[in-house]
Amino acid sequence: MNCKNCNNTLKDTQKYCDECGAKVINNRLTPKVLIKQLNEQFLSIDNKFLKTFISLFTKPDKVIDGFINGQRKTHLNVVTYYAISLTVLGFQMFILKNFFPEFIESQSSAFDESFKMAGNGNKNLFENFPDVFNNYQGVFFSLFMPFIAIGTWLIYLNKPKYNYTEHLVINLYLTAQTIYISFFVYILMALFGIKDYLFISIIITLPLIVYGAYVFKKLYSTKFIDAFIRYFIAYILYMIVFGIILFAITVVVVIYLISTGQLNP
Repeated sequence: MNCKNCNNTLKDTQKYCDECGAKVINNRLTPKVLIKQLNEQFLSIDNKFLKTFISLFTKPDKVIDGFINGQRKTHLNVVTYYAISLTVLGFQMFILKNFFPEFIESQSSAFDESFKMAGNGNKNLFENFPDVFNNYQGVFFSLFMPFIAIGTWLIYLNKPKYNYTEHLVINLYLTAQTIYISFFVYILMALFGIKDYLFISIIITLPLIVYGAYVFKKLYSTKFIDAFIRYFIAYILYMIVFGIILFAITVVVVIYLISTGQLNP
């Protein structure tokens, strides 16, 4: 018998592959088997997702260092955890759009008026920028992840405990966790009738920065104030880069719209 994942030769009595660690599955896929796997991964009290979510609050260094050092059995790996968070992000937008449209309207008005440039009667990217942003939030998050990692990597250059790729792993876990936190906050606020996007964004920013600083404090075993200052600077750098890239995209699109006659200069 061979492992279905890495083709390693297995004994008939083996339950796990000694090469890649995959569980040996001999049963055909049935509704019962599918429900059992769903329960083991996400619904049971000892599932990996719940363990990872809780541990990223109580002992984030154990989760992140564990993954970096190859201990990847007790918690979800970073790619899976981040991918699930993007699904949650999409679910959040679905709920807000369909049940709390006032929130989406508030969000649209919060965007800078420079993104709402009038064309010659045709709809253009700027008029619909909030919709574009909402529909492709996962893409935006993923595109900017390398820049977030650069920020924290640069801030900790004098403490070279982690390389750039490892900072990317740290920030993927951190971003996923903040998405889960934001999901609960936005939905809870909307349920209580607080639907001001700008107000919620402001009140949630500081706790998320504090959480990020806490994670880096645990990872680098430093004082909290040192971790907070470093992470805050990294956050500011990220926002500056975010603004520059958005501005560059805006300029490119404006030039394209003008060149195609869809926008009057």
